[in-house]
Amino acid sequence: MPKDKNGRHPLVQLAAESVGTFLKEHRLPHPPETLSPEMAAQAGVFVCLKKDGELRGCIGTFMPAHGNVAEEIIHNAISAATEDPRFDCVGCDELDGIDFSVDVLSPPEPVKSLSELDPKRYGVIVMSGNRRGLLLPDLEGVDTVDYQIAIAKRKAGIDPTEPVQLFRFEVKRYE
Repeated sequence: MPKDKNGRHPLVQLAAESVGTFLKEHRLPHPPETLSPEMAAQAGVFVCLKKDGELRGCIGTFMPAHGNVAEEIIHNAISAATEDPRFDCVGCDELDGIDFSVDVLSPPEPVKSLSELDPKRYGVIVMSGNRRGLLLPDLEGVDTVDYQIAIAKRKAGIDPTEPVQLFRFEVKRYE
């Protein structure tokens, strides 16, 4: 797919435009009329925002919640900018300084052994009862499986010693 004038992949461009439309026009944008195969597929999607290299918001779905990837991007980009509880809502004045990334997730698969995990290649989902935590792969500073699982457990409010079900997934990351 061709990149836009800023060198962004169309999925990343859609994320940025969705946030801009929502913040400036106070409306939910529509997906493009013609969807590329990537946008027409169904998959979980995470959209992350960074400002000056620091996380500014990241929200996603590990399973599809909408009809296609384009709709997942629109909803998750807006949520990352306005609903991530770790951050204040992104302001219109910040938009030019925000870098977007879009991760399209493969379906999660159960993990029987920690040897099946690799924090650079696979994201991880931990589950205990109705609590679940997810950590994307290939994150700076996350170099071991144990650390990856510990962060995912903490995000889910699961005690470090509590047993969990583990799932892994891969992502296609667009920046």
